[in-house]
This record gives sequence, structure tokens and C-alpha cells, in this order.
Amino acid sequence: MPAVERRTGPVELLWDLVFVFAVTRVTTLLAADLSWAGFGRSLLVLALVWWAWSAFVWATNAEDPDALRLRALLFVGMVLIFVAGLALPQAFGADATLFTVSYALVRLLHLALYADVSRRGNASLPAIAGFALTTVGGMALLVAGSFLDEPWRVVLWLAAAALDYAGPAWLTRERLRGLQEVVVSHFAERYGLFVIICLGESVISIGAGASGRPLDAALIAAACLSLLLTIGLWWIYFDRTAGRAEERLRRHHDPVLAAADAYSYLHLLIVGGIIVFAVGARETVAHTTEPLASGERLALCGGVALYLVGHAAFRLRMVGAFRWGRPAAAALALVLFAVSGSLDAWLVALVLTALVGTLAVAEWVAEREPGGGPR
Repeated sequence: MPAVERRTGPVELLWDLVFVFAVTRVTTLLAADLSWAGFGRSLLVLALVWWAWSAFVWATNAEDPDALRLRALLFVGMVLIFVAGLALPQAFGADATLFTVSYALVRLLHLALYADVSRRGNASLPAIAGFALTTVGGMALLVAGSFLDEPWRVVLWLAAAALDYAGPAWLTRERLRGLQEVVVSHFAERYGLFVIICLGESVISIGAGASGRPLDAALIAAACLSLLLTIGLWWIYFDRTAGRAEERLRRHHDPVLAAADAYSYLHLLIVGGIIVFAVGARETVAHTTEPLASGERLALCGGVALYLVGHAAFRLRMVGAFRWGRPAAAALALVLFAVSGSLDAWLVALVLTALVGTLAVAEWVAEREPGGGPR
């Protein structure tokens, strides 16, 4: 029997907001160190937090949204991930153990929820048992790494993330096909809402960059350009592709693997791009009439590039259509990063806004031409 369609419940929205707090704390970690090493550490922690959130989407997708047991588990998880978020800016410093222990408890709580779901016949216990082994192994490496100094801490945390991600991706992929019935409307909506909330963080970052500065014409221009960039990123995701991907998932012959690839894995690039861009947008507004440092330009331009690459891959996996527009725009954004070292911040934002705006308009026109659907 097909799964009954439903939408996101209020408790899940509250859960998402608490998780986004942890995700957006990555901006604090990244802003403190805009070096290549800083980008690497920030994206590693983001990958961990994202994987925990995505794991709960799968479990709640198979659970009764009104069940008291679900609410109780989510409330406990909210407290734990909130603590992890508080510790996140010092995850590679004094709060490493606090971060890893609270995070590991969230991941184990997910396994407990999934075990309960399987006991009720809504998910496959053999599939859950398969990736549970890699999850527990990954959490052990994560906590152990928190007691070590760098570079060994980073090495163990990379191994932990790789093991956790590898469980459903490769080690149990065949068993994953029978994991559960995917409630498509709920599943796609959860990821879309999370993207919107993360885009909201970029708006908050723009405001933070303007805080305490005279509201002159240059500042207003830089803030408005950054906001237009955020709108452009929203448009690229939601204009056509999000709805079309949901419809394809509903009719897909292999919905569990398609959902895992397109949403759990590839959306990490989309969310990562937004979070990195948010840091760049804040620095752009804070240094409106000054050239941006290389790390600040990389956050602004590289964040947009990462988002576009992730979205192109998502579209290809779900819609089966590939156009060169998004990869080409991503490449041009990186070219802008390389050549704009002497430009004022607002000029870099202007060029990047024009690039994203041109892409959005070109795709909008192409979609509405005769025969302009996926190809």
C-alpha cells in the first residue's frame, strides 16, 4: 500500500529551527578563520550536523507525526543539538568533547527512533541495522578524536564522517532500497523548508554586516545587492526544479535511493553553499567601499558557486536534465573571485548579482519556450 501523503507538522518545524541554529553557528566558526583550513573545518562540522538532521527526516517520514513518543524524542534531541550548537564555534578548541558527545547522543537517539519505527512495521530492521554499525563506529571515532590535538583530531573526525556517510551510500545500498515507503510530499517539503530557513540566515547575516554602520547610499546598495543575490538563489531552487523533483520522486521506480542521493547527499552542497555565502554577504556589507580579503571573496563567490554546482547535480539526479547554465555560472563566479581582488566589495556583489540574475532569467525564458522542458 502506498504511503499516505502528509505535510510537515508543527513539532517538525520547531525541530528544524533548533537544527538551523546549529547549522548557522557554522558561520561563526567560519567567520573566525577565513583560511583554507578554516573552510575545511567549517564544512566538516556542517557535514556532521547536516547528516544528523537528514537522518531524522527519514525516521520521522516513517513515523506517526502525532505520536507522543515522537514528540518526546524530538524534544530531547532539540536540547542535545542546541547544546552541540552552543559548543560548535569552539568545536576544534575547548568545547570539542562537549560538541562530539552531545552530537553523538543525537545520532544514537535517531537510531532508537528508527528501531521503534521498524518495530511498528514502518521500516526495515535489516537496513537500519546495516547503517547503525557504521553510525556507532563513526560516533566512537568522533568522540575519541575530541581528546586528541590537531591534526589527529581532524583525521579522526574526517574518518568518522566518511564512515557515517558511507553506511547508507555504499555499504548497505542494496538493503536501503527496502528501507521504507517514502511519503513524498512530507519528504520534499522538509528539505525545501530547510533551504528557505538557511536562506533566511543569509538575510540575517546581511543585517549583521550593516549593524552599527551609518546608513549611507553605499551601505544600502551593498545590502540590497546581497539581498537580491539571496532572492536569486531562492528563485533557482524553487521556480521550477523543486516542484518537478517532487513529482519525479513520486513516480520514481527506486524512490528510496533517489531520495537518498538527491536530498540527503546532494543537498549538503546546496546548504553548504548558502551558509558559506552568508558569511561572504556579511563581510560584503561590512566592507562596502573596500576591497575584500581573499577569504571574504571566496566565501561570497565560492558559496554561490558551490550552491549552483549542488543544484545542477540535484536537478540532474531527480529531473534527469542537464544544462550548462549553472555549471558555467559557477565557473564564472570562481573567475570573479580570482580577478576581483582590487574591486570594492559592492562592485563584486554587483557583478555576482548580475551573473545570478542573468542565469535565473535565462532559465525562466528557456522553461517557457515551446519544448523548453527538461532536456
